[in-house]
Amino acid sequence: MQAEPTKSLVGREYEVEVGPVAHGGHCVARTAEGQVLFVRHALPGERVLARVTEGEEGARFLRADAVEILDASKDRIEAPCPFAGPGRCGGCDWQHAKPGAQRRLKGEVIAEQLQRLAGLTPEEAGWDGTVMPAEGDKLPAGEVPQWRTRVQYAVDAEGRAGLRRHRSHEVERIDHCMIAAAGVSELGIERRDWTGMASIEAIAATGSQDRQVILTPRPGARLPIVELDRPVSVLRVGEKDGGVHRVHGRPFVRERADDRTYRVGNGGFWQVHPKAADTLVKAVMQGLLPRKGEMALDLYCGVGLFAGALADRLGEQGAVLGIESGKRAVEDARHNLAGFPRVRVEQGKVESVLPRTGITEVDLIVLDPPRAGAGRATVTHLTSLNARRIAYVACDPAALARDLGYFREGGYRVRVLRAFDLFPMTHHVECVAILEPAEKGL
Repeated sequence: MQAEPTKSLVGREYEVEVGPVAHGGHCVARTAEGQVLFVRHALPGERVLARVTEGEEGARFLRADAVEILDASKDRIEAPCPFAGPGRCGGCDWQHAKPGAQRRLKGEVIAEQLQRLAGLTPEEAGWDGTVMPAEGDKLPAGEVPQWRTRVQYAVDAEGRAGLRRHRSHEVERIDHCMIAAAGVSELGIERRDWTGMASIEAIAATGSQDRQVILTPRPGARLPIVELDRPVSVLRVGEKDGGVHRVHGRPFVRERADDRTYRVGNGGFWQVHPKAADTLVKAVMQGLLPRKGEMALDLYCGVGLFAGALADRLGEQGAVLGIESGKRAVEDARHNLAGFPRVRVEQGKVESVLPRTGITEVDLIVLDPPRAGAGRATVTHLTSLNARRIAYVACDPAALARDLGYFREGGYRVRVLRAFDLFPMTHHVECVAILEPAEKGL
């Protein structure tokens, strides 16, 4: 006998009291029947009319948008961006919240993840509960930091650039992104015809005038002649190999941090907020307090940001080993760190390369893993190296909390945790945790 199809609840509306914020840019509510709703465009304590956007009868939870605010929070403001709101651009999560309220919400998410996944209170994590704005970002309500130095535009069927709607392939046409850095906005991407392109990534380097666009053509399409409002180098994503190839101009941009210049090629990873690299280097170095002659690891090292900062401070007798999986990033890191004879960068996954190095003891470790975190096996290996201090840089509080739990199992405690709002208007937040052997804290 064939089971009856499950009934979709998309479009159904519920009047709900909004509960606490949850990880992911939404708040938690419940229908009268007790079904969990993850509601975007709402704030804790509000009463709203929520319209289901995903989910079906019997599902563990439903996703919904607050389409009418019946009782507003004092933290609510009119969204500054005309493209924000239910069913619109998915790039921002908190346009409708005052800047200070956004940071409080992010702090509540960090605290909840630490408690749930690591069993740590803020006090046990050495955290004062605050999320700090980046320098220059503390603006009045209604003003938006122009922080996004890398913007990924999608292109619709008519060749117009825009941004994707939340959890959708649909493109929201825009004429300007409010959170885009001035160096991106001045290119005029939104005003051009991009017929035949699937996406365009625009990059405006920090500390140099380098500008770059990376084009991803649709299958079989030819590249357009790129004429933008500022000088720009052009790269393309290959249809067959998926690699990034130079069309004209430099294949890299020059980024500046910690009084050093870093080459970042082919759209490789670099912190998006213009103040992020300096902010994180400062937090990591203040936490580690490197000493001359020490040995350090920089894991998931990218183009060598933390390795360079460590090498500067460890002196001629110190040594740094960086490990990075991306081939182009390793090439850039070796170029960027060529002035330090006692810095070595190995290519490969951390969990594969680190055991092969034969290293059994180090003084300092920095790890800046991808969003999924480092994982139990890697953390267990790191705790065996007897580092006096470890700096963990995390862009996802859930992954951070899980890994902090593994570090605790391996005999390390969090000495201090700091959180930075390096992604204003979105639910993302950056954390730096400094760990040390637990017996030192006794």
